[in-house]
Amino acid sequence: MRHQGRIAAWKDDQGLGVIAPNAGGEPVFLHVKAFVDGSDRPVGGELVTYELTADPKGRPRAARVAHVGQRVSAPRRPGNSKLPVLLTLGFVAALAAGGLAGRFPVVVLGLYAVASVVAFCAYWWDKSAARNGHWRTRESTLHLFALVGGWPGALAAQRLLRHKSSKQEFQRVFWLTVFGNCVALGWLTTDRGAALLRSVMSLA
Repeated sequence: MRHQGRIAAWKDDQGLGVIAPNAGGEPVFLHVKAFVDGSDRPVGGELVTYELTADPKGRPRAARVAHVGQRVSAPRRPGNSKLPVLLTLGFVAALAAGGLAGRFPVVVLGLYAVASVVAFCAYWWDKSAARNGHWRTRESTLHLFALVGGWPGALAAQRLLRHKSSKQEFQRVFWLTVFGNCVALGWLTTDRGAALLRSVMSLA
């Protein structure tokens, strides 16, 4: 359901303000990132439409904000595409086949499994913290877990927990970490990469 109101206060240097609902009631917090794509940056006093959400402390917060008269497309439902899931299943199958074929030590399979479990738990903890107003996990930490091999577990958490799956900026960085991890794994299957991995394991 969309509501309408006027931007009663706006701090452009901080990118935040307050909407006074036309129907009356408690002012609604507004952040510049809540505006839909294609919106002009506000200056204050504009009439806007918005969806009403709440922050972790239960205070009203505006989402998918648009200027009155601006067309707002229906939000995409995150996690609908099956392609990422199919790619992940294909990756896991190729990883298992590579380990069994001796392209890299089986311990690599264990590394991905452990990192995936840790990544899933980190996502679960972060979503729980967001709901309860507790200390959040840094996004850079979540990306690090994905980069070192936990991205299958991270993707599972995004789909099952519906966490971080609709934040476009986060998703862009996440898929960059997936790409980086796959490139690194591919290099390990080369002769030089395999030799380096054997050297590291011998030192351990």
